[in-house]
Parts: sequence; C-alpha cells; structure tokens
Amino acid sequence: MARIIAVASGKGGVGKTTVVANLAAALAHYNKSVIAVDSNLTTSNLGIHLGMHLYPKTFHDVLEGKAKIHEAVYYHKSGFKVIPGDISIRKLKNVDSYSLIDVFYKMLEGTDFILIDTAAGLGKEALAAIEAADELLIVTNPEIPAVTDALKLSTIANKLGTRNIGVIVNRVTGKPHELSLDHIENFLNIPVIGYIPEDDAIKKSIAYKEPVVVHNPKSAAARNLKSIAAKLIGEEEKAKLPFYIRIFSWLR
Repeated sequence: MARIIAVASGKGGVGKTTVVANLAAALAHYNKSVIAVDSNLTTSNLGIHLGMHLYPKTFHDVLEGKAKIHEAVYYHKSGFKVIPGDISIRKLKNVDSYSLIDVFYKMLEGTDFILIDTAAGLGKEALAAIEAADELLIVTNPEIPAVTDALKLSTIANKLGTRNIGVIVNRVTGKPHELSLDHIENFLNIPVIGYIPEDDAIKKSIAYKEPVVVHNPKSAAARNLKSIAAKLIGEEEKAKLPFYIRIFSWLR
C-alpha cells in the first residue's frame, strides 16, 4: 500500500518544495512509483520547480470537481508523476482534510509513495493536508525561528494523529551560529533523518527546472537527498557533508 507523506514546514522559505521534487526523483531512482502533489493551493510552486506549471488540468481542478484525478497527473522526465497546482491567483475556500483524503486515496493503486507538498506554516490549508496524510516529514533550517515553528508543527501533527517520521534540516553550512543536528533533534524530540548542505547546485537545478539529483547527481546536496530517500525505503546510502562544511564543524 502507498505511503502518503505530507512534507511540511512551520514557516515558509526553508526549501520544502525543493525537498519534495528531489525526494520524488530520488525515490524513482530506486525504482519506486511516486506521485508528487502540490497541495499548496494559494502559492503553488512545485510545478514551477519542475517546468510543469502550464498544464491544462491541476490539483485545483480536481478539488473543484472540474477534472478527474487521472486528468491532472503528468509524467516528469525524472521518472515520477506530478499533480501540479494552479499558479493563477484564484483561491479555493474551505478545503478540508476529508476532501483531500478522498483525492489521495484515489491515487493509491500501483503507487509506492504519495509526497504532498503542503502549504507553509500552520494555517488551515497546511493542517488539512497533514491530517489527510498518514505520515509527516518536517523540513526546517538550522536556525532558531525555523526550528521553533517546526516544534509547533510537530505538536499539532501529533494531535491530528499523523505519524511524524522525522526532520530534514536544509541549507546546512556548519557555521558556528547554526544549531547543530543533535541540538535540533533533542529540541524537537524526533529524529533528524537527514540534512542538505547549502549548495549552489540546487539553485542552478531550479533555474533549469530539474531536480538536483538528476541535474547534478554528484553534488553534495544530491548525494544527501538520495541518502534520505534511501532511508525512507529502509536502505542505507551514506551521506557526506562537503569539505568546507566539515572544516567549519572541526573548528567548532
């Protein structure tokens, strides 16, 4: 049966959509059937990251009853399927977890992973997606505001009954002012299942509308993202911080 995982963040700008796109591609690399869904209904960006933002049917159309789910599913060249959101300024009101559950469960057949790119923050839109999912994966940065909001998100998810499977710490530089991975893990009381170093390769891959695990698979960010994907399927692929970050860590 498919695993329905909401990828969420307590605040915007931490790189959640980048993580979704790359985990989808990395899981496809491991021969898993994956659907990435843009459930960020007000600021849909997943399709933009993947060059799939001008398709005729979107997740909005499915929720509004204007399209069947199979009409809004598109194949990405990286090996996974995408249900993009609408990038226009229209908004859906009163979307609840029950309508989302109905849509997600229609995708289950023949699928190993459904990755949900949620709205950022702690609003009703994000919480509806988290409640509709079976599992939660939190993305944060190694800074106090982001980790504090991640704690709030984790607490709410527990109340909603969604199993929190771990935290991904994005944009790690290893500089002294950053929170360490151990500190983040202890503060949130949930495991850090991986980290992604600050890497220009990600910025370049977004510009080329391609996941970095495909665009530059040997980059530090790509290697660590593939390591996280391996953990999700119960395998191990050793991640390694780039040399400049290890230097900072030794100095600490």
